Amino acid sequence: MASEPAAKPAAASDLISFLKALPDCRMRRGIRFPQWWMLLVAILSILSGQGSLVGMVRFANRHRQTLNGLLGTDFDKSPSDSTFRLLLAQLDVHGFESLLREWMAAQPGLSEELDTLVCVATGFRKAVGKILRGSIAENDSGAARFIAQVSLYSQSLGVAIAQTSYATDTGSEIQALRQLLEAVELEGVLVQADALHANRPFSSTSPSATPTS
Repeated sequence: MASEPAAKPAAASDLISFLKALPDCRMRRGIRFPQWWMLLVAILSILSGQGSLVGMVRFANRHRQTLNGLLGTDFDKSPSDSTFRLLLAQLDVHGFESLLREWMAAQPGLSEELDTLVCVATGFRKAVGKILRGSIAENDSGAARFIAQVSLYSQSLGVAIAQTSYATDTGSEIQALRQLLEAVELEGVLVQADALHANRPFSSTSPSATPTS
């Protein structure tokens, strides 16, 4: 089922209201756990160092009753790893990332503290460059392709406020960073990036920001 565009959340800075604004990507039949709840559990488990599917299940089992009390839910069991896998495989990633950026932007005092952003290319480093672990595959021509991730990291806040990924056979780090810069308010912000982003064509076509290598 094709997902609908993400709806605008209510005017609030709490994460749950933003997660609830993301349309459910799954078929309605057979849904036992709301998407926002599973995404919240996934986020909390990742922040707790339990980023695998099995780790998410363990986190949900351990904290289900506490979450029921805090969130007003009444789940008598936790989702299985296959349930998490199905959700994450069908998730509207771009809509989810957009909502996370909007949530970050809604945090009190963000504009006052956001003075420097650092472009960080993350992933599993091999001789061929920076790639995400487990993303190696072959394209139609048989050549290897990888998935790399680019983030905009705020030094003052200590968090990544925006991120995106690209396939190495169809995109580039330069295109990924330009996409991120177009989604973030950059007035008065210093942007630090690798030297490959400091060329004149990139600087002249990107939003108003001061790139440094």
